[in-house]
Amino acid sequence: MQRVKVAVVQLRSTEDVTDNLRQADIQIRGAAADGARLIAVPENTGFLKTGNGVDAGEPLETSAVVTHMRALASELDVALLLGSFHKASAEPTRAYNTSVVIDRTGQIVTTYDKIHLFDIDVPGQVTFKESDDIIPGTQPVIADIEGMRLGLSICYDLRFPELYRKLAEAGAEVITVPAAFTAQTGKAHWEVLLRARAIENQCYVLAPDQWGIHGGKRHSHGDSMIIDPWGQVIARVSDGVGFACAWLDPDRLDSVRRNLPCADHRRL
Repeated sequence: MQRVKVAVVQLRSTEDVTDNLRQADIQIRGAAADGARLIAVPENTGFLKTGNGVDAGEPLETSAVVTHMRALASELDVALLLGSFHKASAEPTRAYNTSVVIDRTGQIVTTYDKIHLFDIDVPGQVTFKESDDIIPGTQPVIADIEGMRLGLSICYDLRFPELYRKLAEAGAEVITVPAAFTAQTGKAHWEVLLRARAIENQCYVLAPDQWGIHGGKRHSHGDSMIIDPWGQVIARVSDGVGFACAWLDPDRLDSVRRNLPCADHRRL
């Protein structure tokens, strides 16, 4: 791993793709001007569904959102994590919820399809069935970018520690958790789960989240953050649209893993 400055971007996306990309551009450009070399934006950056219509997604190769982000990465000479967009599938009414890792030249390094889908019904609080629109992925994914090994995940994946252990075993040094975490669950669980994933896997965590009221019943928690391998929050955007930057230091990562060699002590 190399020492590198990274950023997480917090947005309030809606179903207005043009305005969503305008918002994202402003924050990405700000983070790039601040020296970030890898910039991570949230789940559903380009389009966040708030109504009951069908969203069949777009092909990766021709997606307007992906194409826009590829051009922006090349223009700014930065690597981008597009937290997710809906990638078209063979099914006419369901897509994949897909993260896209883009390098400084605008080339796609790899993609990850969200494995765990948010199907929940808490009476009087939140009802959401992601599987109505999304097909689950099946494989953990590691990406090599800017001298780092990224372990990719999306939002509800955060509640399943076995995924992150697989990513750590595959050599992940940084875990990415782009999200549109609900306001109700985020207040109780967002930070504690992120810090737990950092601590138990001794990895940096980049967690860009959606924030605020998007329309309909969609309301996201925000509090995007960057966490070090000791579980300390080293940068965050508490409320509103914005970005936060931090340095990821290989010496810090090595020190934590050397002084508390949990991976060597596993018995199960």
